[in-house]
Amino acid sequence: MARVKVHLKLRWFSQTLEEQVKQRTLELQNALEELKTSQLQLVHSEKMSTLGQLVAGVAHEINNPINFIDGNLRYIQDYGKALIEHLQLYRETFPNPGDGIATHAESIDLPYILEDFPKTIQSMKLGSERIRSISRSLTTFSRNDLSNRVLFDIHSGIDSTLVILRHRLKGNPDRPEIKIIKNYGNIPEVRCYPSQLNQVFMNILSNAIDALEESDRDRSYEDIEANPNEIRIYSTCKEGYISVSFKDNGVGMPQEVQTCVFDYLFTTKPVGKGTGLGLSISRTIVEEKHRGRLCCYSSPGCGTEFTVEIPISEPE
Repeated sequence: MARVKVHLKLRWFSQTLEEQVKQRTLELQNALEELKTSQLQLVHSEKMSTLGQLVAGVAHEINNPINFIDGNLRYIQDYGKALIEHLQLYRETFPNPGDGIATHAESIDLPYILEDFPKTIQSMKLGSERIRSISRSLTTFSRNDLSNRVLFDIHSGIDSTLVILRHRLKGNPDRPEIKIIKNYGNIPEVRCYPSQLNQVFMNILSNAIDALEESDRDRSYEDIEANPNEIRIYSTCKEGYISVSFKDNGVGMPQEVQTCVFDYLFTTKPVGKGTGLGLSISRTIVEEKHRGRLCCYSSPGCGTEFTVEIPISEPE
């Protein structure tokens, strides 16, 4: 009987100890997850704060001189047009201006100047507008997030991100331009943290470009040109959410990679090219900060699609 009691006590003690170990393990796992989340938030906050200040400062510095240049280009265009018209009147009124003027006109190629001068001014105006567009995009991308969510046009955030990434999208000696195909739906503005969502768009689009460039390694320029790289972006409203999807036509991911793609520090990129933080931070922003969903759909040979869903009404 005494032996049975001892056995029962040992069994009870063993079960109690096992339960305590399980409980302590669970607590440690939860603490580790909270630590990872806190670290991600700190990294993101510091990164966005630095990036936001830098981008906003650059946008401000660009905006002032370009406004001055753009404003003066309008006058130069008008002045140039008036001077050309006036010169044409002289040529019509005095068809034989004399040897000196004729020689000078020939030396400066006057007909070419009269033809090319307006084109040059127009080209400068286009360049000026391009810089203004970049400045506006930088300002949109780096919007300061307030303590409360603000109404934001998601499409403008995506467009500003695409402008900033344009240097990676355009063609180079190794491949043609990556095509962006937009199919925007009629979606309302949503209350959100704009610069944080812009960072999500930046991470997703950058990863899509990386995936396409990786898939191009074994393809010739002619092959890529015949089957061009594409990123399709489409948005819609559904069941109280706005949904934005980014789909590339790269090589896709196997299931074992897809299940880990949002994991902390997980990356398939070579050392020095990926930190494993981008998509982890993106999921934290979408799901914890905005009470939304961030999903990934992929399979080998079929490309990869990321879908961001944000509630239309501000969550409690």
